Amino acid sequence: MVKNILVVFGTRPEAIKLAPVILELKKYPNLYNVIVCNTEQQKELSNQTLEFFDIQADIKLDCMRENQKLVDIQSRIMLKLQDVFNDNTIHATIVQGDTMSVFCGALVSFYNKIPVFHIEAGLRSNDIFEPFPEEAIRAMVSKITTLHFAPTNDAVQALKKEGIDKNVFMVGNTSIDALACLSDEIMQKSDKFLENIDKEKLVLATIHRRENHGDRLEVICKAIKDLANKFKDHSFLIPVHPNPNVKNKIYEELSSISNVMLTNPLEYPMLISVMKNSKLILTDSGGIQEEAPSFNVPILVLRYETERIEGVNAGFSKLVGADYNKIISEATNILDKHKKDTRIIKENPYGSGNASIYIKDYIDIFFKR
Repeated sequence: MVKNILVVFGTRPEAIKLAPVILELKKYPNLYNVIVCNTEQQKELSNQTLEFFDIQADIKLDCMRENQKLVDIQSRIMLKLQDVFNDNTIHATIVQGDTMSVFCGALVSFYNKIPVFHIEAGLRSNDIFEPFPEEAIRAMVSKITTLHFAPTNDAVQALKKEGIDKNVFMVGNTSIDALACLSDEIMQKSDKFLENIDKEKLVLATIHRRENHGDRLEVICKAIKDLANKFKDHSFLIPVHPNPNVKNKIYEELSSISNVMLTNPLEYPMLISVMKNSKLILTDSGGIQEEAPSFNVPILVLRYETERIEGVNAGFSKLVGADYNKIISEATNILDKHKKDTRIIKENPYGSGNASIYIKDYIDIFFKR
């Protein structure tokens, strides 16, 4: 009997990381009917990203609202997801990561007594407010998960510390799989975006996390402004997140600086091209912490805690938070050098690109294929 697998996501990182799993399961239509459900928590970004993988959402929930509060989006997603369960026979639900879409997808599935398969399980910063609310969401989802697909051994050990040691599988991170899904043709087109930029002196900065709104964002912007003024021969590229709490402050603080380029959120292949060619990355993104090591790029993490500690231990990442002096000092240490002398020549600690195959194999075993 063909199993109906509901895949729930709502943000761009989730779309990226779930695309390889969706594509892998779709190779076996005699085994699985994949129902792709986009909550549209990030409506434009998630839908745009799916296009690069030639994936269409079967169900769109239209849950995004400007300046939405956590309780509002949670209630909206849960009510609409319940309709999905009412209208379809679901045999398992796949969620990925730590967003509100993940929490709601897992919880509604649990309420309907449907198995939950959690991709990227076991990530922990061990500070419930860093990142907020993602750290709490991850821990809560783990309690109702049936199959835990952990990206690293550290993630496996984190689950074991919480008493979760059954059906835990280390598979690698699907973000590395996603890199391999981009064709040479797509990447060549994306590389043209940078044809007039000195790639030896390119700095990428991304800021969006909820805990960095307000005073922290002001400090981060001041640090970037002072770095741009100090290194006037470098280009600082910032794809600006559409959340007005982020967008308005970044444009207010940085739009007048000649070597700071503010853009709309970049399409996924274009962001990969920028990452690959950057001398330095400053980010509070989880996905970029996983992807950038594939290109040997040093990363300054604009957070005080990270659940991607493997990158720190391997020397790719350094935690600088919203500490002005640390940002300036660590960035200056890299930007003062030639790009070739800043590369970190090590293997990516987040996997080799086979995670989606392993995930499909374990799902087969679960259903006793």
